[in-house]
Formats: sequence, structure tokens, C-alpha cells
Amino acid sequence: MDQRTTLSQVTTGMRVVDSAGLDVGTVDLVQRGDPNAVTVQGAPTTDPGSSLDELIESAAVEEPDVPADLAARLLRTGYLKVSTDLVPTGAVYVLADQISTVTPTTVTLNTPATTLPPES
Repeated sequence: MDQRTTLSQVTTGMRVVDSAGLDVGTVDLVQRGDPNAVTVQGAPTTDPGSSLDELIESAAVEEPDVPADLAARLLRTGYLKVSTDLVPTGAVYVLADQISTVTPTTVTLNTPATTLPPES
């Protein structure tokens, strides 16, 4: 199964477990990959406006909140942002290729939770 198909099966709120069966947390954000993504744009410098769509769009620009080289990779491959109690920042990122299986309620990873990059 390719990464796009895998990510299309994931929805927010799904439970995430690592390769050892450890409960990592729940999916907060699903971002499909863009093979043409090369750089990460910074936060907008203008007022996001008053519409909900503009506000959501301005907030989305800040994801993923990791160093630029990793952010570029996440944007190219696609990723999940997972809320977790395992790191002080409260969230980790999962690259699309770190997903092993997806059931209707659970995302199982092919890697241990300790290898997942935390939100900055």
C-alpha cells in the first residue's frame, strides 16, 4: 500500500500505537505529502483576517513545528501529528512511511515511539 493510500485511511481522533504496542496517543492532524514541497514557509506576517478559513489557513502554515530539514521531509512524504503524553511538548510527528497498518480505529507504526520527532 502506498503512502497516499495509507494516509487517506487515517482520520483525526484515531488511536496510535508503536511497533511494540505502546499507546502513543491520538491523531490531531493528517497531512498528505506533496512531492514538490521543498521549503517551509514561516508564519504569515499579516493579520490572518476575520474569516474562519483565513484563520485556519494561517495556523496551518506553522505546521510541522520541527527543524526546517525535517519539516521539508514531512511535507514531501506526508505525516501525522499525534497528541501524546510521552514528550513534554505534547505532540510528536509520524512520517507516512512509519505507518505499518491502519484499521478503522487504530494506526499501528513500524517504529518505536522513542524515534518519533517531538513538536518544537
